[in-house]
Amino acid sequence: MSKILCDVFKTKKKDEMYLYVTRKDAFTRVPEGLMTMFGKPELAMTMILTPEKSLGRADTEKVLAALEEKGYYLQMPPAKEPYMLDLFCKIDKE
Repeated sequence: MSKILCDVFKTKKKDEMYLYVTRKDAFTRVPEGLMTMFGKPELAMTMILTPEKSLGRADTEKVLAALEEKGYYLQMPPAKEPYMLDLFCKIDKE
């Protein structure tokens, strides 16, 4: 596992959710249910992924392992901070 050419897709269904797939396999190894849930993929970027490459919110080793084993990696949005949830609840009540 030295280099993997991968495409990263975003979805309009969920902000900050990304689907990484290998260029050679594209979506052929992504389960149909996941594709239905993800919706129409929009290309966000293409990159050569190596163990040395740093990713913003994902562990590179986990992404590489998932790409090799399953053919895809789903990056979920970050969890909302509890204080932010409280802020939204207060605004809704006003």
